Amino acid sequence: MLELELPAFEFGGQRYVPVPETVAAVLTVTRAVTGTVFTLELTARLHGPCYRCLGDAALDLPIRAREYQASSPDDDELRTPYLAENRLDLSSWARDAIALALPDKILCRPDCAGLCPVCGANLNDDPHEHDEATPDPRWAALEALRDNV
Repeated sequence: MLELELPAFEFGGQRYVPVPETVAAVLTVTRAVTGTVFTLELTARLHGPCYRCLGDAALDLPIRAREYQASSPDDDELRTPYLAENRLDLSSWARDAIALALPDKILCRPDCAGLCPVCGANLNDDPHEHDEATPDPRWAALEALRDNV
């Protein structure tokens, strides 16, 4: 069992912070006939704004990542980018594995209603509808033309 320090993430223009910043991880190194297989397992919890309502969102990500390094690699596909001079960069590997596991949208809850497009209120706290949409005043000249035709 190792302790890994995780950096904060910028995702969709928002900042997501791992809590706690240091997580327990399990690294397994398996010798294969043609090289070495590395497996990294951890669980990360990210906190940041919800994509729809901008409220607090927490996301738990179970991570299981695998990398392969050939004994005598002649191709970049047989080489892991996290191994340099017989040192494995676990922090970068964990960061990249978490980034690949992120969903398209981080939400406070799966059924988040978001913000009202008219008044900006949080629809999770105050679900409502507005009576009639007011026309955009920039279209008034075209509206007048339509009425004259």
